[in-house]
Amino acid sequence: MAVLCIYATIPSQTIAQINAQEFFETDSILHCKLNMDIGKYIRSKTKPEYLPATFTCNIADSTITEEIRVEARGNMRRQICNMPPMKMNFHNTTSPTLYPLGSLKMVSPCFDNNTYDQLLLKEYLIYKMYNLITEKSFRVRLLNITYADSEEGKKPLALHAFFIEDGKALARRNDCNDLKDLTLHSESTDRDQMTLVALFEYMIGNTDWGVWKNHNAILIGSVKDSTARPFVIPYDFDYAGLVNAGYAVPTEGLDIENVQQRYYLGFERTPEELNIAISIFNAHKDSIYTLINNFDLLTKRNREEMIGYLGTFYKIISDKREVKTYFIDGARKQ
Repeated sequence: MAVLCIYATIPSQTIAQINAQEFFETDSILHCKLNMDIGKYIRSKTKPEYLPATFTCNIADSTITEEIRVEARGNMRRQICNMPPMKMNFHNTTSPTLYPLGSLKMVSPCFDNNTYDQLLLKEYLIYKMYNLITEKSFRVRLLNITYADSEEGKKPLALHAFFIEDGKALARRNDCNDLKDLTLHSESTDRDQMTLVALFEYMIGNTDWGVWKNHNAILIGSVKDSTARPFVIPYDFDYAGLVNAGYAVPTEGLDIENVQQRYYLGFERTPEELNIAISIFNAHKDSIYTLINNFDLLTKRNREEMIGYLGTFYKIISDKREVKTYFIDGARKQ
């Protein structure tokens, strides 16, 4: 998969430090290059460790090149992917311009082919969909990235990837603190936000999450009100039925055979509580569909399949009997 990366020649000194929030507010694709020992990185996925790398990117008509640290991350993807997801640490004295970005997770295709590129782009769109539903969500930035191997004679690898906003930055943006070390039962978190999370995970067909033990979710807490319940922020959607990755399987113990079968993991809510959450999803239906339909990097077939899958969710939430069946009678009791 060939990706053309063009770098300006203006020196990096034209930018003192980037603005981390503005970095994720744009939908423009970031062209960048990562130079590292790729073989050593791939070998490290069994026992992750920080490795040195040189990161180059174009921001505000300037080319920035700085020394950073990278580490393999993820659970299943770290085990099965040829190029596992990565954590890029910009908190280094050698990366003063990019320092405000903090430590970013970068998601890349499991394998260098069009099928896995499309899967990555679908997962990227899920984050963008959830951004429409609530500000209490991780922002993402799409990349055209070239991996250059520091070992001589190796051919560069160019592909799509995306950055996920740093958790601390997300918290600050929402006047909250990142509660990284806190574990709670989902019913001890903000009730309205938890309802949105559970419905969204159901909408995309994802069962690979859980608030207890912070499984693919983080907690943030209000800075202004220490008595307020924390908010749940979900991430990592590659196991969602909306993505439909070949390696994805339902969470063990659930009565479904594949990830495209939805299973509601939320706890019981009153009809009034559900109606409030459902109204939010309905209010953003057109913008979600427009987001997908206008995303030309996805094939027409994949866009149509995503719209069709979401259509079955919207059909369910438009029927009061279905809402009762799935989200009240079928809700978790403990």
